[in-house]
Amino acid sequence: MIPKLRLFNSLTKQKEEFVPINAPYVGMYVCGPTVYNDVHLGNVRTFISFDIIYRYLLHLGYKVRYVRNITDVGHLTGDTDDGEDKIGKRAKLMNLEPMEVVQKYTNGFHQVMDIFNALPPSIEPTATGHILEQIEMIKTIIEQGYAYESKGSVYFDIGKFNEKYQYGKLSGRVVDDLIANTRALDGQDEKRNPLDFAIWKNASTEHIMRWNSPWGVGFPGWHLECSVMSTKYLGESFDIHGGGMDLKFPHHECEIAQSVGASGKEPVKYWLHTNMLTVNGQKMSKSLGNSFLPSELITGTHELLDRPYSPMTVRFFMLQSHYASTLDFSNEALSAANKGYKKLMNGLKLIKEMKFVPEEGVALSQQAVDQINGLADNCYRAMNDDFNTALTIGHLFNLLKKINSLQTGGLKYGEIGQEGFDKLKSTYLSFVEEILGLKEELAVEPKNLIGILLTLYKEAKEAKNYEKVDEIRSLLKNEGITLKDMKQGIDWAYEE
Repeated sequence: MIPKLRLFNSLTKQKEEFVPINAPYVGMYVCGPTVYNDVHLGNVRTFISFDIIYRYLLHLGYKVRYVRNITDVGHLTGDTDDGEDKIGKRAKLMNLEPMEVVQKYTNGFHQVMDIFNALPPSIEPTATGHILEQIEMIKTIIEQGYAYESKGSVYFDIGKFNEKYQYGKLSGRVVDDLIANTRALDGQDEKRNPLDFAIWKNASTEHIMRWNSPWGVGFPGWHLECSVMSTKYLGESFDIHGGGMDLKFPHHECEIAQSVGASGKEPVKYWLHTNMLTVNGQKMSKSLGNSFLPSELITGTHELLDRPYSPMTVRFFMLQSHYASTLDFSNEALSAANKGYKKLMNGLKLIKEMKFVPEEGVALSQQAVDQINGLADNCYRAMNDDFNTALTIGHLFNLLKKINSLQTGGLKYGEIGQEGFDKLKSTYLSFVEEILGLKEELAVEPKNLIGILLTLYKEAKEAKNYEKVDEIRSLLKNEGITLKDMKQGIDWAYEE
């Protein structure tokens, strides 16, 4: 019997059986990018991880509403309540309207997600598209007594909240320790408590992203948008909230406080967090010069890379490690991933072409059938163990051995029967393409193939093998290519 899906809940710090609040419906919210710059590889890992989770839940038959936001206002350079708005700052540097910056990097983000074959979310809301809802939630939080206005800004009252609830339970932080370690910031005198965070910030005259509110002209706090948009599209309590581990504190901690402060309800049943990337054992960061943009991996232009790596190779590489563990980039690891990915794709090509062929005199082997069923079940066992893609890939390679054995004749079709063959084929196809989201990449350049045919055409002409000449012409014409015999040589053009 295959165990039921279990996942590690960052809130309870243990693995739990996945029981949706309103099965078969599942609500999942993932913090999307702040679109002020090109999406970095750490983002890509997070979104690929949740793409796998989304795909697997759909495969299991759940009706999933996947909400992934776009942060286009309120995320300050200090990641708390200080500094400029990241998008506003970039807009000034680029001499653009803020929404031009937002559109540019949102488009880039979507292109990267498409390159890595990530499914689009069900809903992709933006912070600026929900200013009115954010103002309404602020009003509610004030009415509940968990926020206060000060000099045109509104702050969440941690002290008041902690009288009834527990701020810090997700990240394991203790409020007294946090207060002791909180450095003084501009506007600190506006707060009752140094740990209080802004849910509405008064806009200075130079701040270009600003809206009218009951508290004056300003803009929403970074954390507020996610509480508002998750609540609007998934309800006051929903199943899964995900993001990178770096968001656990303060972002997700503040989300919980805001949502509980507004509704009195625990907003999320299961919190999932992806871990960070390292490069040759060091944390990936711009300051160390070891951070990669996705485009640098694909083109191989980064100085730390020996060669380019295709998007599916990178996706496969990321899936070789559990989403909650650190993942170390190196040329050796990427090269090994490239070989592993191509092995899976060769298996995909084979199994798609295979058809069950009954064989006379070959008896059904229950042992062979049981092996196929066991390997298929192992794939589900691995995914049901907190979406363990690394273990799943190992089991897929075991299935691949059976596929290769069928091709070479070491395993007979009759030994596994029609049912066993169908199980082998459907499991391999489902896990490789549907669940892991891997697809075949044509590594061959079409123009190079045409060049090879032109060489063969020239050799056939020189040998006066006109039957072969006509055959090559006909084959190319069927593909929309016409050949041109000219004095200076042979060329080709698209058939008009």
